[in-house]
Amino acid sequence: MKGPVFSLLPLVMTSVLLTASPGDGSTVSPVRNFSAVLGQSVTLRCPGKPGVHITRLYIQTKHTHAFINGFDVQFELDVPHEYLNRTKVNKTDLSMRMSNITVSDEGSYTCIIFFSGDKESFDINLKVTAEYSVPTVKAECDERIHRNGSATGGKICQLSCSSTGGYPQSRVEWPELHQSLIQIINNGSSKDPHYKTWTINQTITYSCDQPTNVSCSIGGIVSHPITICQADSFPLRVIAATVVVVIFVLSLILGLVLMKCYQRRPRPRPEDPALEVPLADCHSQPQNS
Repeated sequence: MKGPVFSLLPLVMTSVLLTASPGDGSTVSPVRNFSAVLGQSVTLRCPGKPGVHITRLYIQTKHTHAFINGFDVQFELDVPHEYLNRTKVNKTDLSMRMSNITVSDEGSYTCIIFFSGDKESFDINLKVTAEYSVPTVKAECDERIHRNGSATGGKICQLSCSSTGGYPQSRVEWPELHQSLIQIINNGSSKDPHYKTWTINQTITYSCDQPTNVSCSIGGIVSHPITICQADSFPLRVIAATVVVVIFVLSLILGLVLMKCYQRRPRPRPEDPALEVPLADCHSQPQNS
């Protein structure tokens, strides 16, 4: 009977130690902050004491005390399946490398170090980020009209800005525009159900009287600039009038040329046997009789 009982002792010790909390006599040190990029790797380090023999290291979630990874000098620890292939502990510098970072990895962790019959706890905060795509900005501008129907000379533009794949959730900013002249039509955001990243978009209206460079920013990523409220290079009505005048002038010139050619045609003599005379070349001179 003694054999089976003693064989369960390490498992019982592990269950007790994994739920260790700062309130059971362990020393708590200041929080250590780490940042990781979505899909990449991060190394979480627990500070150790020089010259102190470390017997155990446990890294677990702070609030649920769920075991992540660690080591014990006497027996091998059972790492949960979800962390087995993407976490690796370094016993020398008391660190854990976590790869293929997801948004779900963001949160608080506790690092518990055991040495010489005592232990010390360290809180770790992990922040996950994902860079937004370069925002796309579009604009549609129209003449600004008074209530009486007359044009004011300025323009009113509808601007839209959108970006995808970022984390955490962010908002749209228009750094070059006067905030008092911005009217927000629509604010939109959606979360990817798998990657937990965000798509952000916004539509606004903006009034201006002169050419204005515009760019939008989402999550610190700035779009390529565009220019709005540019003066029309040549109004459409002027182009239409010019085309009509050109067609009229060309028609007039063509009519004069044809008339001149007709006047220079040689007329048949009464004694000529042929009643039909071919059209003479406009550039040839009439022959003397």
